Amino acid sequence: MRTGLLLLSLLLLAPLAHAQEGESETRTWHRLVGILQYLQADYPAAVESRSEFELAEQRSFIAEAREAASELGRRGETFVVKLESIQKRVDQGEDPEGVSRECGELVESLVLAGGLARSPRLTPDLKLGAQLYQESCAACHGADGRADVPIAKTMEPAPANFQDAELMSGITPYKAFNTTGFGVPGTPMPGFPTLSEHERWSVAFYLFTLRQPPCEGTPPRASMEKLANATDTELEKDYGQQHLACLRQKMPEVDTERSLVVTREHVEQALRLADAGDMLGARNALLDAYLKGLEPVEVMLQARDPDLVLQLEKAFLATRLAAENKSPHVQDEGRVLLSLLDQARRGSGDTMGFLSVIWLTMLILVREGFEASIIIAALLAMLRKMQAPEYARVVHLGWVSALVVGALAFIFGRHLMNGANRELLEGFAGLFAVAMLLYAALWLNARANMSKFMGELREKMKGALGRGSMAGLFAIAFTSALRESVETAIFLQGLALDSATGVMWGCALGTVAIAVLVFFVNRVGYKLPMKTLFKASTVLLVATAVMLLGKALHALQEVALLPIKPIPFVTIDLLGVYPDAVSLVPQVLLTVVPLALVFIKRRRDGSARLADASPQG
Repeated sequence: MRTGLLLLSLLLLAPLAHAQEGESETRTWHRLVGILQYLQADYPAAVESRSEFELAEQRSFIAEAREAASELGRRGETFVVKLESIQKRVDQGEDPEGVSRECGELVESLVLAGGLARSPRLTPDLKLGAQLYQESCAACHGADGRADVPIAKTMEPAPANFQDAELMSGITPYKAFNTTGFGVPGTPMPGFPTLSEHERWSVAFYLFTLRQPPCEGTPPRASMEKLANATDTELEKDYGQQHLACLRQKMPEVDTERSLVVTREHVEQALRLADAGDMLGARNALLDAYLKGLEPVEVMLQARDPDLVLQLEKAFLATRLAAENKSPHVQDEGRVLLSLLDQARRGSGDTMGFLSVIWLTMLILVREGFEASIIIAALLAMLRKMQAPEYARVVHLGWVSALVVGALAFIFGRHLMNGANRELLEGFAGLFAVAMLLYAALWLNARANMSKFMGELREKMKGALGRGSMAGLFAIAFTSALRESVETAIFLQGLALDSATGVMWGCALGTVAIAVLVFFVNRVGYKLPMKTLFKASTVLLVATAVMLLGKALHALQEVALLPIKPIPFVTIDLLGVYPDAVSLVPQVLLTVVPLALVFIKRRRDGSARLADASPQG
């Protein structure tokens, strides 16, 4: 019985011990980064001063950095070699610019290798920071941060003066966060390891308010990631000196960044699970990271930086694939993903201007609506050519119904169309649209090859179309517009957060542009010969079906309803082309089979003509 209880206790305590070990390792990564940040900023000044005391301090920094890197084991081996190279120059007091530059480069490499977050997960509490500062820091640095207290005069080096503009222009809240946690080796500045992460961030951000005048007005939007890693000088350059006080004293609440923080937390959980050998749990955590964190804000990010969103999607799929295949590279892929998420966080607080929102809105409407409008205009042109204009109302009912669904998605999309719901809708709607487009292509192709079709149609329009064809016309028009309608609604919802007025003007201009396109295609389609129109429409429908098939299958892969089978190929998101066998092979088949059928049919027609032309015996 005792043995059973002992085993049960070990099983329950093992995950906790593993989590504590992971937390300890993360602190070591942060400590190493903090030391190198000091070397990067202070070593050139120490060399210039020729002060033996300051140079000795720098030598102690690099020795501490080597020790920290050694504690990381195998993952720190590469950095130990680089630190040894830096240490040789620091010990000799040489190459200040090179040492500073290489320390900065090492910081970036360490952040990537350790998957470190350089900004707070929770909004810093400046009131809590002020309280902790008075309890733990004011004795040496002074209540006002000037370090003008008796004990400060006895310390070497003297405590930092947080009212000094030159000093504050060289540090960031992230650097202060590390200093608060680990102290400064070889100086009177102690670390405060008992403070929680949230408390350390609160103190770090509070330090930057001490020299600022009262905030008047509302600060411009800036991401927490940017505020944590920017000096006062950099914020002044980007936003203007007049906004610095408010940027430091009013903490932002940005929904987009909060979603990315949630994404990051799930990815970190996935890497911990993978490290513990639970690859299934890691894969599920990555799915949660994408669907619960990134997906709700993906359209907003894509409107601002589509290339970054594409990189994020690739990184998510690569990390998930590594977990599913139990690959030893899952940690490497995951850390790349974390780095991209932090890059997205840096820009999440930025907003686009009024004109930029107008332009993007119009571009999105034209891009998403062009394919659907071409198909609908082609259907209307054929009906006019076939002298069956009364059936046009069925086509109009189809695309108008799709727009109504899109409007509902715009109104309720934030609640109903996020995460898996949106991907499932895009996936299954896309597959249904593919089926309908293929049906339309076969319907057109059959009529293009009926020599007496036009004559019969003029006499019996109702018989030629029939109820089944009316339902087909509605389904084609509806599905051709549905996916684009819903996707456009969600895109515009994201852009409206930057400028609702810009979205309204962009929609108006985009609608005019689409109307012009539809009118042009309709006029041209009406003048085309019937057979040419049918053939061109067939090619257009099949090409659109191939594109939608790739996008639909890719959407279902993102919610893990379909497996991932990557192959070497290019990514063309606009055309629905992705380097994955699950989507690419069906697309190739859908492209090749109609071409093969056309080739076979032409050979048969050629053989039949030859047989008819041969002399009869």
